[in-house]
Amino acid sequence: MRFEVDAEDLLRTRFALSPVFELQNVMRALAGPHNRGIPESWLRRLRAPFAAVRAADPAVDAVLALHLPDSGATFLCPPPRRIGQTIDDDLAALRAAPAAAAQAEIDFYLQRRPDAGDAARAVLTGVDVLERLAGAFAAAWTALLAGDWPRMRLLCERDVVYRAAELGRSGWAAALAGLHPKVRWRDGGIDMAGRSPQTIALGGQGLLLIPSVFIWPEIAVYGDEPWPKAIVYPARGVATLLESEPAPAPEHLSALLGRSRALLLDSLADAASTSQLARAFGMAVGAVGDHLTVLRRSGLVERARSGRSVLYRRTPLGDSLIDGGH
Repeated sequence: MRFEVDAEDLLRTRFALSPVFELQNVMRALAGPHNRGIPESWLRRLRAPFAAVRAADPAVDAVLALHLPDSGATFLCPPPRRIGQTIDDDLAALRAAPAAAAQAEIDFYLQRRPDAGDAARAVLTGVDVLERLAGAFAAAWTALLAGDWPRMRLLCERDVVYRAAELGRSGWAAALAGLHPKVRWRDGGIDMAGRSPQTIALGGQGLLLIPSVFIWPEIAVYGDEPWPKAIVYPARGVATLLESEPAPAPEHLSALLGRSRALLLDSLADAASTSQLARAFGMAVGAVGDHLTVLRRSGLVERARSGRSVLYRRTPLGDSLIDGGH
């Protein structure tokens, strides 16, 4: 597949996050038979709450019926609008999906999913189908991903900071080559290997670039009308996140700095803003700011402005302090 790009598209290209995209992928992995790159440790932890949500509402199976091994209904998970996208934003977009486009996709998948049960089919043919599907997603979000989303969002936001800087330093060819081996810039357009062959002009509307945790190690592409065009790619550091559970701050650092400062210092191998850290660790923004000030005055972190944000990162001295305890 190829996106044809003009100068206006380059100016309009932007980053965004999609909580519901992550949710539907983890739901599909839990339903099996393939784990879709999600480690068994995550799936083991989430199987029981997923089974409870699934048993309580046949709309969960209706969501799953709107997928084939390599595709899914776009109206379920429309391209997001902004970097600060929330699950409520995603569900509002689902409820407002164009009726004709949603019905066409429902018909398409029902024809290809003879294994869909009667209860799921009843949901998908009901007049309140969009509300039922949104309700299933809302329940699944609370049970499966709400607790992990701050860490996932921090990872994706850090990826955006990195990609934006790479774009400014090296241009589109380098920035796109770094997204994924299947994505490259060639002759004024973006080639995506392994997709159905077709050429799509962005037409001055730009492109959405969406970092994701649960697309790893593949990519996804939005290329159909009437939806904005987008590429979903694995965020940097995804493997590290998925292969581990949240770790406490190193004990030697907690004894020296206090638990909160040690936790912040340990997390700043990559740059992050005060608000990102506050969301990720459930701390007040003001408290995070105070801790970062102490760490900066001690020479353990440094700060630099990136656009409208001030980002903090460990200094070599901070790295040495972390490494000394591992």
